[in-house]
Amino acid sequence: MLRIALAVTLMLFAVPVHATEAGWALLRNGGQIVLLRHANAPGAGDPANFDIENCRTQRNLSERGRLQARRIGALFAARAEPVEHVYSSRFCRSRETARLAFGDSLVEEIEALDSLAHEPDKEEERTKAVMELIRDYSGSGNLVFVTDEENITALTGSRAREGEAIIVTPNDGGLHITGRIVFN
Repeated sequence: MLRIALAVTLMLFAVPVHATEAGWALLRNGGQIVLLRHANAPGAGDPANFDIENCRTQRNLSERGRLQARRIGALFAARAEPVEHVYSSRFCRSRETARLAFGDSLVEEIEALDSLAHEPDKEEERTKAVMELIRDYSGSGNLVFVTDEENITALTGSRAREGEAIIVTPNDGGLHITGRIVFN
């Protein structure tokens, strides 16, 4: 009940959100796969002293990014079938986006979604691991993967803006993009 009240409140005070109605229609049907780029995290790359275990050594969400993540969650709650599970990169910006949007109980951190910018030599291995999760999914709720732009590009061949959701379906050659939702 509190989550619904929060969702309605955030929607009433939110800056207008640009979204494709086709994307929302897909998510209302449930059973969709969503690749979500983390919310606003200013800058590019991570500092030289980067440590995956220490958020202070990473590029993190701004206050705008935290608000954006909460809006994403509120809109998913109001306009889509329930999110069944969320996989997130272990990077703090992705993990925080996932938790603020969907709550701690749904989020599972996996190395396969960690930014490929740090380890481009692991692209094939990580992409294969994510594709296995996607191909094995048969739930009725939506499945969300929160990660970085490089990972989404490796999976789809398409770029994603911060906070953008790309809805995909697996096919013989990889993934087919069936919809997009941009959260500003």
